[in-house]
Amino acid sequence: MTVSYRQPGVVLTDRHFTVPLDHDDPAGETIELYAREVVASDKAHQDLPWLVYLQGGPGFGAHRFVGKQAWLGRALKEYRVLLLDQRGTGHSTPAGRQTLPLRGGPAEQADYLTHFRADSIVRDCETIRPSVTGGTPWTVLGQSFGGFCTVNYLSTAPEGLSTAVVTGGLPSLDAHADDVYRAAYPRIERKVTAHYGRYPQDVERARRIAEYVLHHQPLLPNGYRLTAEAFQSLGILLGGSEGSHRLHYLLEHAFVRTPQGPALSDAFQEEVQGLLSYAGHPLYALVHEAIYGQDERPTAWSAERVRAEFPQFDAAKTLAGDGPLLFTGESVHPWMFDCDPALRPLRETADLLAARTDWKPLYDPARLAANEVPVAAAVYHDDMYVDSAHSLATARAIRGLRTWVTDEFEHDGVRAGGPRVLDRLLALTRDEV
Repeated sequence: MTVSYRQPGVVLTDRHFTVPLDHDDPAGETIELYAREVVASDKAHQDLPWLVYLQGGPGFGAHRFVGKQAWLGRALKEYRVLLLDQRGTGHSTPAGRQTLPLRGGPAEQADYLTHFRADSIVRDCETIRPSVTGGTPWTVLGQSFGGFCTVNYLSTAPEGLSTAVVTGGLPSLDAHADDVYRAAYPRIERKVTAHYGRYPQDVERARRIAEYVLHHQPLLPNGYRLTAEAFQSLGILLGGSEGSHRLHYLLEHAFVRTPQGPALSDAFQEEVQGLLSYAGHPLYALVHEAIYGQDERPTAWSAERVRAEFPQFDAAKTLAGDGPLLFTGESVHPWMFDCDPALRPLRETADLLAARTDWKPLYDPARLAANEVPVAAAVYHDDMYVDSAHSLATARAIRGLRTWVTDEFEHDGVRAGGPRVLDRLLALTRDEV
C-alpha cells in the first residue's frame, strides 16, 4: 500500500519494493526496499522525469528532508525524486546486531553481507526502475558512497541512466583498501593541522582529554568504552563544512570540577557517544572496507594495519612528548567492535568479512572508457573522505565526464552548498557551463 502526505511545498509518497537478496538467484530469497518519492506540490500531477538519490555511507538511509531543503529544492524544479534507502539501511531490511542473528551465526551473517555492496544496490535500482518510471531511464545523484554506486551503474547498466551526477564520490577504479588509507592518513593530518591553526587553544585541550581517557578509559552512558583511539576518531568531523567548528565547541566543555577532581562532563559524554556510536548505522562499520574489495586480496582491517605506518597518530607516543595529538577519521578499526555495544556482538562477523578473498570487480574500465551517459562530478580539492587524486584519475577514465574541482566546499558540499552545487553539475551535463 502506498501512502501520500504533505510537507511545506512537497508531496511525499512511501514506496515499497521486493527484490532478490542475490540478483544472480532471482528465484531465491527476497528482501524489502523502501524509498520516499518527493514531488513539488504544484507539479504533483505533471509527468516529470525521475531522479534517484543514492546516499553516502555505506550504511546510511536516505536523508530525511523537511520540505525543499538543501539540493532537493533545485531537483524538484524539474524532477520527481526517489530517496532510496539502500538495502540494509533505514527501512530497507536493516542489518545490525538485532537483525543479523536471524541469518544464523557469524559465518552466515558474513555471507549475507556480501550482498550489500554497490553492485547489489545498482541491481536493486534496475529492478525497481521499470515500476517507478515505466522503463524510462532516470537521472542518478550519488553522494560519496552513492558516487561509488553511480560509477558501478555506469559500468554495469548505463542503459538505465539518462544522466549521472556525482558529488564527492568518484572512487579509484583499482585501488586496494591499503592504497586508499595510505592516501588518507596524510590528508587527515593536514585537516588536523588546519584545525589547530584555526583553534590553537585546542592543542592543549585535546592533549588533556586524551591523557585523561588513556588512563581512565571511561564508560560512556550508553556503554561505549572511550579509549584514546576512540577519542581520536572524533576527527571524522573535520571532513564536513562545519566540522572544525563543531570539534572545537565539543572540546571546550569537556571537563567539569567534581568532589573527586576533574572529570569528563555529562554534556561532553552525551555528545561524544552520539558521534561515536554505530547504533544508527551499523552497516557502515561492517562493510566499510568491503566496498574497496575487488580481487583475491583480503582487506584484512586495512585502516588499522596502515595506521601503523604513520606513528605520528599513536596517542601514547604523542602524549609522552609535547606535540599535538592527531585526530583520525573516515576509517573503521577492529577495536571499535570492542568499544561499541552496538557492534560487540558482530566482531566475529566483521573479522570474517575482513578475511574474505572472493570479492568481485565493481568497475569496468573498458565500458567506462566508452561511456555515452552525460555525467558530471564535483571533486572537492582536499576532500578528507575521498582522495581527490584518485577521483581525478577516475574522471579521466570515464569518457565524457566533466569535473568541477573546487575548494569552496568540504565533502558535504551538496548539502552545505544547497541548490547551487546540483545546479552547477546539471549544467555541466548539458554543456551549459
